[in-house]
Amino acid sequence: MDEPITVLWMALGLAITLEGILYSLFPDAMKRMMARVIEQPSAGIRTAGLIAAVAGVFVLWLVRG
Repeated sequence: MDEPITVLWMALGLAITLEGILYSLFPDAMKRMMARVIEQPSAGIRTAGLIAAVAGVFVLWLVRG
């Protein structure tokens, strides 16, 4: 089994890769999304980030067992 830090670096690399793919395939949609995010209140962005983090931990928990 890989060391935890190796798994962390692999996950970070995967996240950056997926984000890069989205920006390269859909640049106009990503610009529109960023414009909408800027208009949102900070509390809403914070809540969305927290929900995404919890969902990510849940997925990791499912995968890792």
